[in-house]
Amino acid sequence: MTNQTQGTLYIGVTANLAARVHAHRTGTGSDFCREHGLTRLVYAEPYDQIEEAIAREKSLKAWKRSWKLNLIEKANPGWTDLFDHIL
Repeated sequence: MTNQTQGTLYIGVTANLAARVHAHRTGTGSDFCREHGLTRLVYAEPYDQIEEAIAREKSLKAWKRSWKLNLIEKANPGWTDLFDHIL
């Protein structure tokens, strides 16, 4: 989640991406997203096992910011909000 191109980033894990993004957009998600106005989904990775998703989340959170930006740029160069694509 982000608020603008190359803006503040939020990384999280969920079993229901659409519901979680909706929660962030309506201010009922994480305090961090609400405080920073993070409403745009610009990157997501699907996993069959929650344990794999949690491990990846921890890994990404340890990455340098530049690595995260490059990951997003490769998958979504225009930083398009992907929310409508996951419905």
